[in-house]
Amino acid sequence: MSQMGKLKMQQGFVLGLVALVTAGSLAACDDGRAGAEGAAKQLASSLSALDVGSIAVEGKDAAAANDELKAVFAGLDANPSVASGDVKLDGDTATFPLNYSWNIGSAKWEYSSEATLKKSGDKWAVQWSPALLAPELSEGETLSVKTVPAQRGQILGAGDAPIVEDRPVFRVGIDKTKVPAEQADASARAMAALLGVDAEEYAKQVAASGPQAFVEGLVLRAYTAEITEARIKAIPGGVSILDSMALAPTRTFARALLGSVGQASAEQIEKSNGALRPGDTTGTGGLQQKYDALLRGKDGVEVVATPAEKAEGETPGTKVFFSSLPAPGTTLKTTLDLKLQQLAEQTLAGIEPASAIVALRPSTGAVLAAASGPGSNGYNTALLGQYAPGSTFKIVDSLAMFRNGATPDSKVECPSTLTVDGRTFKNAEGYPETSLGSVALRDAFAHSCNTAFINARETVSQDQLESAAQALGVAVEAPKLGADAFLGSVPGAAEGTEHAASMIGQGKVLFSPLSAAVMAASVAKGAPVSPQLVLNADAAQDPGATAAPTESGSAPSSSASTTATAAPASTQPITQAEAASLADMMRAVVTSGHAGFLAEVPGAPVGAKTGTAEFGNENPPKTHAWIVATHGDLAVAVFVEEGGLGATTSGPLLKSFLTAAG
Repeated sequence: MSQMGKLKMQQGFVLGLVALVTAGSLAACDDGRAGAEGAAKQLASSLSALDVGSIAVEGKDAAAANDELKAVFAGLDANPSVASGDVKLDGDTATFPLNYSWNIGSAKWEYSSEATLKKSGDKWAVQWSPALLAPELSEGETLSVKTVPAQRGQILGAGDAPIVEDRPVFRVGIDKTKVPAEQADASARAMAALLGVDAEEYAKQVAASGPQAFVEGLVLRAYTAEITEARIKAIPGGVSILDSMALAPTRTFARALLGSVGQASAEQIEKSNGALRPGDTTGTGGLQQKYDALLRGKDGVEVVATPAEKAEGETPGTKVFFSSLPAPGTTLKTTLDLKLQQLAEQTLAGIEPASAIVALRPSTGAVLAAASGPGSNGYNTALLGQYAPGSTFKIVDSLAMFRNGATPDSKVECPSTLTVDGRTFKNAEGYPETSLGSVALRDAFAHSCNTAFINARETVSQDQLESAAQALGVAVEAPKLGADAFLGSVPGAAEGTEHAASMIGQGKVLFSPLSAAVMAASVAKGAPVSPQLVLNADAAQDPGATAAPTESGSAPSSSASTTATAAPASTQPITQAEAASLADMMRAVVTSGHAGFLAEVPGAPVGAKTGTAEFGNENPPKTHAWIVATHGDLAVAVFVEEGGLGATTSGPLLKSFLTAAG
């Protein structure tokens, strides 16, 4: 071997010896900190995953510790974020904090517990105790979340009169702490029979609830002849708890418009992205749903400990580990007039088909009443209904004719029938012979001559009809309303029989009772009226709920099934002079036309226009009955979905409403 090779071998030997010495010294200096810190991080990670089955545990079997962990935190319905803090070593013992962070509802719960590791051989094992999971947690206790409900915001009417406010109620159901387990099913079925709810479903709810649960069956405003306090208490475990709930003055008051409040359904909870939990109260339908985030506020929460068992006769105190205060909901202010809303509902109380009354204040656009009758079955016919407006649309026709040079005194031809492209149009049954032939536009309007207005199609184009409708505040958007609504649809293009049908408010022309009232209000004001219902809509985190039937209602199946997109507002609004001419003709409907019965209404002179619109394929066809009116600073539309003639069906309802409104 060369001298150079020997030198390299000697250098390699020295380097190897140095490495061995260094390694030995590191091992000798290792006090176990790295292992303890690794074990601490593994414990924190396992707790975050709610699974400690794979870590070393001292004082309890690892599987038993894992079961205890899951049981303690099961009621929180969440996973914590857990991080280990600085490790302190004392021989074979290591201590360190476990920093927990939970998202409980909208609140954050943070705390620290103390953990201890013991070294046995080359392993670090955690000393298991309930306090490791939460300070002061005792053996056998489990944690659960209790919601502290926020006070729901009120809904106010005109003049800040309370509409929806906290009112006393009785929550009736089964208290499982007061009934033996083997009796719970029988009690649930007996309670369901008393309350008139589904027995199978209620029995399932009672069976699925915990041993200390109160399972609500029904909320009552007051006891009834059938559901008395004595009958409730006669059922083992039956209780009635006095509480309060956000309610309108009566069960039916503006129900389709306001919606209702109750416990969140499974579907609502699923769609809330964590905002709702089982047992939470939320709005369903109407303004209660649309503005739920505003009205609901933010619930507080409490994390409480429940003992595994309690000795007979023992009533342990509640142990609260965490609490957050609720934030009350914000009040929603509306323009509804309580007296007029109740009057409108009373007026429609006996009407079997879907129906509606909408009342506006022309000077401000305030919606004073928006009542949907019992035949609407919970659907908001007043604001969302989509129907052919019939001859009430002749107000729009007349404005278009004025813009082509006509006046109320202009002569128009009113034959008994008129044929357009093979389709024959005629006047309503009972049309007076004296108003046929060449008559003043005012007379044709007062008696509602269909043929005269269809004749005008030669000089009034479809796009002029659309423009005139928009000039009257309909078939446009309603940015100030603050509620889901349909404000009408008038196609800008139509020919032949479709254009002819548009001239008498049929074809593809659609109105809601709200849009009909807006049209009349714009005549009274002499300018387009933009309706307003919710005064502080801008304060809401509006979820943009779509207009849809409530659970108990369904959308109309006639012409209302067509959905249309509103157009921007017209750039040529109605003028005072045009409105005066329309008001002249609407007054003639009362003084010389077929709404003479409205002359008896006391107070300011009434102007009106009736409307009857055919729909369906029956012979004779069914008809929608309409009437709109102005009465001082009040504009009203009355609608009955299947009701004969506007004058004979909706007319008397309007007279009754206006007379009582004073």
